[in-house]
Amino acid sequence: MSKLNDIFKDGRATAAAFWGERTEQERRFLAVGGIVVALGLVYGLLVDPALTGRDKLRKELPVLRQEAAELQALASQVAQLSAQPPAPSAPLSRDALNAALTAQGLVPQNLVMTGEYIKVEFKGVPFAALVTWLDAARRENRVVVQDGTISGQDTAGMVDAALTLRQAAGSR
Repeated sequence: MSKLNDIFKDGRATAAAFWGERTEQERRFLAVGGIVVALGLVYGLLVDPALTGRDKLRKELPVLRQEAAELQALASQVAQLSAQPPAPSAPLSRDALNAALTAQGLVPQNLVMTGEYIKVEFKGVPFAALVTWLDAARRENRVVVQDGTISGQDTAGMVDAALTLRQAAGSR
């Protein structure tokens, strides 16, 4: 602490010596210049950013209020839609299932449909196509995998699969 006091006292003494060597006119010029610099710093660091920020907020606030109103309207719409029961999906037919499988390039070895359950067996199909088809069936027809066995083949990316699927009644 004493070191800091010594440095401060030395600086003060140097400034007093500098000030004492100046004439009265130079002192006035330095004082006015110091005041101008201080006012410039206060304006540049405190006043101008506050004024600029206020103007920016004044311009952005109506847009932000509009966006908030839109978000509230969307939130109320989501609440209304979530309160409604989901639309029932049409029962999956054998033809629709075969068309979806063919679209993914999948040929089932065995396909059995009983009520809401579907038993499908594949031999040597691409895993990526199988997963893509399952995802599409889940989204479009509310089909869930009830039971599944997937085993890899020697060829990379090819699998054998036996799946039992169920078309969910109301859940998505």
